[in-house]
Amino acid sequence: MSRHELSTEHADLRAAVEEFARTEVAPVIGDFYERGAFPYEIVAKMGRMGLFGLPFPEEHGGMGGDYFALCLALEELARVDSSVAITLEAGVSLGAMPIYRFGTDEQRKAHLPRLTSGEALGAFGLTEPGGGSDAGATRTTARLEGGEWVINGTKSFITNSGTDITSLVTVTAVTGRREDGRPEISSILVPKGTPGFSVGQKYSKVGWNASDTNELVFEDCRVPEANLVGERGRGYAQFLRILDEGRIAIAALSVGLAQGCVDESVRYAHERHAFGHPIGHYQAIQFKIAEMESRVHGARLAYYDAASRMLAGEPFKKEAAIAKLLASNAAMDNARDATQVFGGYGFMNDYPVGRFYRDAKILEVGEGTSEVQKMLIARELGLPA
Repeated sequence: MSRHELSTEHADLRAAVEEFARTEVAPVIGDFYERGAFPYEIVAKMGRMGLFGLPFPEEHGGMGGDYFALCLALEELARVDSSVAITLEAGVSLGAMPIYRFGTDEQRKAHLPRLTSGEALGAFGLTEPGGGSDAGATRTTARLEGGEWVINGTKSFITNSGTDITSLVTVTAVTGRREDGRPEISSILVPKGTPGFSVGQKYSKVGWNASDTNELVFEDCRVPEANLVGERGRGYAQFLRILDEGRIAIAALSVGLAQGCVDESVRYAHERHAFGHPIGHYQAIQFKIAEMESRVHGARLAYYDAASRMLAGEPFKKEAAIAKLLASNAAMDNARDATQVFGGYGFMNDYPVGRFYRDAKILEVGEGTSEVQKMLIARELGLPA
């Protein structure tokens, strides 16, 4: 797929989100960002637009669209601000999608309507203080006792986990041992307000300052046995599927940030004068912006390709990893170059590129570091694990 091949529905969605980001998000998000405040009103408007329900069927309160529609929305939002974009990405890919993909009919009926409408947010508790990329080293435990799961452990860096509208978190936990001695990892749904489940203070972050990120603590937290999401012992495999899809979404978000850097640099190159001319008159600036646009173009094609393979039911693990690697690199490189184009003003929070620079680095870390993406690509090429 390429941009000129978008269907009418996808093109209309892209245009609607582009206008929303430009008129509703851009004028106010800088204030939220500097205060470290969650933009509840913006999120509510996104919910009313149906963005949180884009890839879900109408029977679950969704819009009946597809995952590519979500990616287009993420790209357009991230052209203006990544905090808003990651709130949507995590709410859909990590909050609602595990329940939709692997939950029971009862779990879907109980939780998806509020999640797909944006009335509530869900979170996915995977990362742990000592885990990071080694998600198989989960230390959080859950044991069955009297028809209940008793959960103990700590999760870190969990997006959307502490807002006033957060309704649940799906956590991975060790529920036993396999015959080969490896841990049996399962996914369990924990509603907000469950005794023994507490949300730590917000992190002081370098970027994504208008998004919500917290540590989660479970101390003899009890939930019904029926809160198991999917099959017992399949939690690790489930989250790998969720992350494969999520990498396409993060690639789209990264492309949006990288494109935003181009947008701002082109505008500034016309406005800023030096030595008698707009700085866009000089070949050094022209070449820098041309390289930035080239990165965006290649990364966009990569995530379009991964999304099309996913929607066609074809293998897409390698393509998702390639898209995430290329797009996150493009975001980081473009943020650095845009800051250079802006000079001293690029270091000021008054300009979006300062925010872009602060937001870009996490894209090379979250949902699988760049090193993990290279490892996955190498394995898909048949190189030894």
